[in-house]
Amino acid sequence: MQVAAIQPNIDASHLSPEELANNKRLTKEQKIAEASKQFEAIMVRQILAEAQKSSIKTEFTDNSTASSIYKDFATTQLADSMAHAGGIGLAKTFEQQLSHPVKNHGVPGKFSQP
Repeated sequence: MQVAAIQPNIDASHLSPEELANNKRLTKEQKIAEASKQFEAIMVRQILAEAQKSSIKTEFTDNSTASSIYKDFATTQLADSMAHAGGIGLAKTFEQQLSHPVKNHGVPGKFSQP
């Protein structure tokens, strides 16, 4: 009787893309899922950063370096939290597309889903 080895539950959310790709303890599906979440976090971070840009400058607008660093930190944390909590659905879509890539059936320029 063969018993499959128990795989420890690995938290890949702290891994860089390079470490994620080279990690032998994660399955392909786990790598795709985490890479999708990280990519969604980048997209959400860019959206949030643009949304926070003030279009009207006033005397009450704080444009200091400390304020800028704080806003960047808060935006990064919010985007990462959103992406790992389910986000806006981009990660799931990326994961599905990467798990089931489009196949070329021999016709140039023609692609279809399996």
